[in-house]
Amino acid sequence: MIYELYYWPGIQGRGEFVRLALEEAGAEYRDLALLPEAQGGGVPAMMKFLDGDDVARPPFAPPFLKAGRRLIGQTANILLFLGPRLGLVPRAAADRLWIHQLQLTLADFVAEIHDTHHPIGAGYYYEEQKAEAKRRSRDFRAQRLPKFLHYFERVIERNPDSGRWLAGRQLSYADLSMAQVLAGLDFAFPLASKSALRACPRLRALQREVFARPRIKRYVASGRRLAFNNEGIFRRYRELDA
Repeated sequence: MIYELYYWPGIQGRGEFVRLALEEAGAEYRDLALLPEAQGGGVPAMMKFLDGDDVARPPFAPPFLKAGRRLIGQTANILLFLGPRLGLVPRAAADRLWIHQLQLTLADFVAEIHDTHHPIGAGYYYEEQKAEAKRRSRDFRAQRLPKFLHYFERVIERNPDSGRWLAGRQLSYADLSMAQVLAGLDFAFPLASKSALRACPRLRALQREVFARPRIKRYVASGRRLAFNNEGIFRRYRELDA
C-alpha cells in the first residue's frame, strides 16, 4: 500500500510524528505537503477532504492519512492504525494500548508547548499576546516541562523489557514521537530543556539513538525533513526561554 499523508506545507508540525513512523519503517508514502499544486499536492489537495461535500467522514484538521479507502485523522489515531502495520508496536494488546496511552500523553505535552507562545488563542499573532506568553512560559519552564520529562524518564526506567525504550524490547512509534518532542524542545527552549534534561539521561539517550537509526538519519540528511521554524508548534523566542 502507498500511503498518502496530508499536512500543511512549510512546517513539521504534528505531521512530523507520522512521517518519522513511515520513514523508520521504510514505508512507501506520498507527502502531499511537499508536492507542488501542479502535481496534485499542497493545500488544495488537503482542502478537498476537509471541505468536500462528498467526504462521508471528514477529518477535523490535518494531519490525516489516506490508506486505501480509509481516511484517518488525529496524530495518535493515525499512529495507532499504522503501528501494527509498520511493525512499530508489540503484538500484545495490552502493550499496544499502553503505547497509545503514551502517545496521547505526548499529545498533551505538545499542546502545552504550543500554548506557551499562543496562550490566548491561535487566531492572535504572538506579538498580540506576548505578555501572557511570558507568564505562561515561566510556569511551563518551572512546573510543566520538568513534570512531563520526569514522567517519561520514569517510564523508561520502569520498562522491564529494555530500560532503553518507553515500552517493550523494541523501538515503537512512541519512542519516535518522544525523540521528536525533545528535538523540538531543543529548538524552542534550548536553555530550559538542557537544564531539565540533566535529570533525564535515559530520555537524552533515547533521542540520540532514534536520530542515529539508519533510516531516520538518511531522512534527516535527505532535505525532505523541514527545519524547525516559527510557524510550527515549536517556536523559538528568546524571551520565553530561561
